[in-house]
Amino acid sequence: MLQHLTTDEGTLAYDLTGTGPLVVLAHGMGDSRHSYRFVAPALVAAGYRVANVDLRGCGDSSPTWASYSRTDIAGDLVALVRHLGGPAVIVGQSISGGAATIAAATAPDAISAVVELAPFTRKQSVDLVGLLRNKNHRSGALQLGKVMTTGSLKGWLAYLDLAFPTKPADWDTERARIQDTLARPERMAALRGMTKTSPVDAGAQLANVRCPVLVVEGGLDPDWADPRAEGERIVADLPAGLGELAVIDGAGHYPHTQTPDALLALVLPFLARSLPQDAARA
Repeated sequence: MLQHLTTDEGTLAYDLTGTGPLVVLAHGMGDSRHSYRFVAPALVAAGYRVANVDLRGCGDSSPTWASYSRTDIAGDLVALVRHLGGPAVIVGQSISGGAATIAAATAPDAISAVVELAPFTRKQSVDLVGLLRNKNHRSGALQLGKVMTTGSLKGWLAYLDLAFPTKPADWDTERARIQDTLARPERMAALRGMTKTSPVDAGAQLANVRCPVLVVEGGLDPDWADPRAEGERIVADLPAGLGELAVIDGAGHYPHTQTPDALLALVLPFLARSLPQDAARA
């Protein structure tokens, strides 16, 4: 099932399963396509062709790339969609949420809709009040700072413990897999490279998006003092009527892994109403 797409900069690994309209799943930093292990089979069963991709530097994709910006990741996603004969819906989480925005804005013929999970899609400013009032937000920022400045694997694992307020049943195995992967210097270098990027490029493209966008936030996501407010800002920066926001209570930064059933209850109806009817029936 594992396939590869070679670009000018490196090789992207992805799984392709199912038939029907194309949905591309893109994970967050420090992760891999395995994070969609609960969601991908359900989308296939619902009648979609699902491409589950490892981002540049992650999973089974080439380990070393010149840049890890959202613009570069967006280019990879568009290249994959064109390679697979899109158009496609992109589901992007965290850094890939911003990349999905850029892809939709710059390649409207290739992207028919976007789902952004806990996305970093806007320029971020330090929320001093939020840091003081919200212990998890403060702790998460501290651990991510350790990863960015020193490549601390311990810091990343501590961040994940905050980002998953409740753990999936296979968390011990999954955590060990992530730990083993990021113990490799080249994989940690990719993670550090992503932590140093800014979502300014994605925010600049929000007004240029022309397709439907679903933003999903986790109510307990430690990356923001107020995840709902962050989602509302993203929707407000989109053209009127294109964006919608949903917040999953109790979820953290990884709703696709922590609360897959609740996420699918949002995503499947969004896909049905966003795709052209002939495509949805394909």
